[in-house]
Amino acid sequence: MLLLLASIVVSLSIGSAGLPLRDVWGILVHQLPWMDGGVSKWDAGDIAIVTQLRLSRVLLAILVGACLSLAGAGFQGVLRNPLADPFTLGVASGCSVGAAFLIVFGFQTVIGIWSVPLVAFITGIITLLIVFTLSRARGSMNVETLILSGVIVQAFLGAIVSFMVSLSQGVVNEIMFWLMGSLSARSWEHVKLILPFLLVGFPVLIRYGQPLNLFVFGERHAAQMGINVERTKLLVLITSTLLTAVAVSIAGVVGFVGLVVPHLLRLLVGPDYRIIIPLSAIGGGIYLLWADTLARTMLSPKEISLGVVTALIGAPFFAYLLYRRKVLQGGSS
Repeated sequence: MLLLLASIVVSLSIGSAGLPLRDVWGILVHQLPWMDGGVSKWDAGDIAIVTQLRLSRVLLAILVGACLSLAGAGFQGVLRNPLADPFTLGVASGCSVGAAFLIVFGFQTVIGIWSVPLVAFITGIITLLIVFTLSRARGSMNVETLILSGVIVQAFLGAIVSFMVSLSQGVVNEIMFWLMGSLSARSWEHVKLILPFLLVGFPVLIRYGQPLNLFVFGERHAAQMGINVERTKLLVLITSTLLTAVAVSIAGVVGFVGLVVPHLLRLLVGPDYRIIIPLSAIGGGIYLLWADTLARTMLSPKEISLGVVTALIGAPFFAYLLYRRKVLQGGSS
């Protein structure tokens, strides 16, 4: 929590506008309810930069990172695979198909700000149901078959997205920008949009922390301990899909958050999902907040795509974790 607070302070303090530090925090303090009686000495543009752009974007980065990291923890727990993430079962690709379809045909504002998130969630759920159908045999789902089905569906949906990109003309840049991930041009409306999903999904995953611990010993052992295995898998995967869908619909395709953060936390605090799940929300927020801060300041005033930054940070780091794991396993043998 202290690291998250420090990250918020640093991210709010820097930006391409070049506002002095005292002005930034003076504006923020002046917005407190008990300070609204004084006369502001800052112009409306500076106030808008701090309160409407920076503050909303910082909070949105934390919420999106928390959603993706929680989803990654949920998928890793159900699949009993530390390399699983929201992309493993093709959920993120399913969300991308829905969003790309709306953008290509110009329907992204049919019902206002809810258009893309709603369709992304629907296509994400449909994708999950297709994966379930392909992997289900005799009333149960084998984990290996579930992962293989996800890989197949992900490849197919990725081809559909590429096909729609090739069909688009005037909106191809918009689609590509969305597929690379970004939090630019987002507002407080998007914060209000994602917050209810997180408030619903977070308690559900917390509730299933202990059952996910028992999954480590196998589904048969978990069932013998009184866990309803199929219901647990279904609820955790649907909740993780919900969190992935709303995050992807707002920020685009942002990789490695749901993969790296839960995996790193597992190395730091152990395999207990009762601890990993709440820490994933905090750790995911910190990770994406720093990634977004780098994206908007590293080549200021030009902005880098958020998905590019998370990949540049996450891929080498995860490669190091895999190498370290390989060395430790080699040493123990």
